[in-house]
Amino acid sequence: MKVVLLAPAYPAEMPQFTRGLAELGVEVYGVGDSGVDGLPPLVKRCLADYLQVPRIMDEEDTIPRIHRWLRGREVDRVESLWEPLVILAARLRERFGIPGMSVDAVVGFRDKQLMKERVAAAGLRVPRARRVRTTAEVWAAAEAIGYPLILKPIAGAGSADTYRVDDAGELGRLLPRLRHVREASCEEFIDGEEFTYDTICVDGRPVYENVAQYLPRPLIARTVESISPIICTVRDLDQPTIRPGIELGRGVLRALGMGSGFTHMEWYRKADGEVVFGEIGCRPGGARLVDQMNYTGDVDLFREWGRAVAYGRFGASTERLYNAAIIFKRARGRGRITAHAGLAEFVRRYRPWICAEDLLPIGAQRRNWLQTLVSDGWLMVRHPQWAQALEIARAAADDVTLYAE
Repeated sequence: MKVVLLAPAYPAEMPQFTRGLAELGVEVYGVGDSGVDGLPPLVKRCLADYLQVPRIMDEEDTIPRIHRWLRGREVDRVESLWEPLVILAARLRERFGIPGMSVDAVVGFRDKQLMKERVAAAGLRVPRARRVRTTAEVWAAAEAIGYPLILKPIAGAGSADTYRVDDAGELGRLLPRLRHVREASCEEFIDGEEFTYDTICVDGRPVYENVAQYLPRPLIARTVESISPIICTVRDLDQPTIRPGIELGRGVLRALGMGSGFTHMEWYRKADGEVVFGEIGCRPGGARLVDQMNYTGDVDLFREWGRAVAYGRFGASTERLYNAAIIFKRARGRGRITAHAGLAEFVRRYRPWICAEDLLPIGAQRRNWLQTLVSDGWLMVRHPQWAQALEIARAAADDVTLYAE
């Protein structure tokens, strides 16, 4: 089995997916725009070969280079787990006649307006939305949809360049900040709790499912610096408040023609119990969400993703043992990290339930919290009971403080 993997070393989780494929006996052929000497040692050990291209997002340049590089070698799969490259992977599959999701199917996971149209056509609840390219179209969409509304890039990832707009004055002030966005989605704001629905699929069938809750929802976490955002996986997927979201997610996968691989979806639960689709990508969630899912069931989903796409199987247990929470920390002050206050006491109190910790060390330069959810580091905790898992997570959010100056 030979698999071409685009961007095997970026973003941060990609080396683990490269490892997962290699541990299954797959010959992994990596393609990226960094030099081979700059690849992490783990990635180098796991690759059968590597092609450096000048600009991996330049499809017109990259596809012929890969074609020449692979000449004379039979390849079984082409995969990408990084959002900007999923369409390139689909184009390569079509170019080489390799099984996998088509360009049309992948575009449905990438283009947020087309995505909503296809999901709505299947009879599923989506926010009212319009595609907008000009200032005039934004104003017209806002008048038709009403306030509050959400503005976000058509081909964005995560919550980057995503804004809630409460009135016309706020919209007027926001528009200059979106000049770099070529296409956007102007859509109805859904007031409710926000969750994920994550899967590994084999030929469109979910063989692994996960739900996690955002606390608070990302739009709030992205706008209030003092918050330590929490994401917590839900151990019990059979509870009545969660099942409708899972059924919605399964319907979305059917509507969009999912193939094999990871998916990451957001959905909302309103106060009246209605569930509403948010958006979905045919790739894993970022910000260590796969690690959270691994800690939820003591499994290795990096490897199981590889098994699903390479061999059409899933080999791990799907039993959920814990609610696993990640807590992202933002330092107080600017400059370099000077102290980790409260960390020693937190570890003393909750040591059995702490999975991992990756806070910036003393002396490190503080990160820009507006550009990365990971911010200045994170802690991972877990507990079999939901209330206790949240108690521990909130203790990490409230009692552990990073200072910078």
